[in-house]
Amino acid sequence: METLDNMMWHALNGPQDYLAEGNDRARRYPIDIGPFCAVPDEPTAEDYAALRDLVGPGNVATILRDEVVVPEGWDVLATIDVVQMIGPTAEVVVSADPRIVVLEIEDVEEMMSLTARTKPGPFATRTWELGTYLGIRIDGRLIAMAGQRAQTAGHVEISAVCTDEEFVGRGLGSVLLNAQINAVVGARKVPMLHAAANNARAISLYERMGFSLRRRVRAVVMRSPE
Repeated sequence: METLDNMMWHALNGPQDYLAEGNDRARRYPIDIGPFCAVPDEPTAEDYAALRDLVGPGNVATILRDEVVVPEGWDVLATIDVVQMIGPTAEVVVSADPRIVVLEIEDVEEMMSLTARTKPGPFATRTWELGTYLGIRIDGRLIAMAGQRAQTAGHVEISAVCTDEEFVGRGLGSVLLNAQINAVVGARKVPMLHAAANNARAISLYERMGFSLRRRVRAVVMRSPE
């Protein structure tokens, strides 16, 4: 299995291990960072038992990977088909946009508000700690952003790409994606991202920005046995 087929596991056992909760059988991000849990590439019953202990009996685990074989006793609450896309490996030649700002802890309330309105995917109060988050303000109001989520030895996931509906169509998503691509490539890694398979508008934007389909994966939300 390649690293990206089970990206959250390799992120939590790699560059983001300092954030990980759990052990060598099951890991997760702290819940105020994100909902994602992970088990090894070839999980065993013991690994899922460790995941149950990690999230707690009757609690929820979200796993994003190539294939999830739901263990006995776990209840599937939701399954989301996801496309995994690989981005450019060279920096994009664009002029720096002076509107772009780096978002920090003092911007969390605005980031939470923007993601609540636009629903780009899971976003919690500490999600911004996963990597650099960039935003654009108009009249002092945060109306677009793009950030970095999971990171492995060779890849950085661009995530939370969103624009307030009032400002869609102005190219703000492209501006922020270009900035993130250049930041990732400048760090000598490869940008990639995930998108819901039915999000045609987002996928079309990513394809125009040089991203191509790598494979389809799934996000499975499931409840552990009591």
